[in-house]
Amino acid sequence: MWQTSSTGYADTERLGESLGQLLKGGEVLELCADLGGGKTTFTRGLARGLESQDTVSSPTFTLKKIYKGRAGLEIHHFDFYRLNEPGIVADQLAESLKDLKVVTVVEWSDSIRDVLPEERLCIEFHPTSDVAEKRTMHIHYPESKAALIKELETNLTEVEP
Repeated sequence: MWQTSSTGYADTERLGESLGQLLKGGEVLELCADLGGGKTTFTRGLARGLESQDTVSSPTFTLKKIYKGRAGLEIHHFDFYRLNEPGIVADQLAESLKDLKVVTVVEWSDSIRDVLPEERLCIEFHPTSDVAEKRTMHIHYPESKAALIKELETNLTEVEP
């Protein structure tokens, strides 16, 4: 596990952007936080790091949003918050997980966790104060993603003021 902290929305977006710059497609990110915990803010930065020009918003009511990124990559952003039975959306998720030109982002994964691959990044957002935008982020990752996380850590350290 790797841990970092955010003092505000800009930091959370910067983490997402820095990670997005490193992704090549085929990665799966599971975002875990309470309502208003920073998942969409992080995804907005991730999309920017993948050079998307699309407007990122929460897919809570649409269940899935697709954003175009660099070099033919797509970001498939799923939200299972309102679903007790994931049904056809779980099928769409399974298709996204197979596509190496897709970065898959999943929010509220409780109902579909068994569909997610073990080779994923699980990013947890934890509030650290009464100020909603301050949080600690834990990134759990498999050994196969250790070099990616090390590069992310290095890149973030280089740009800190």
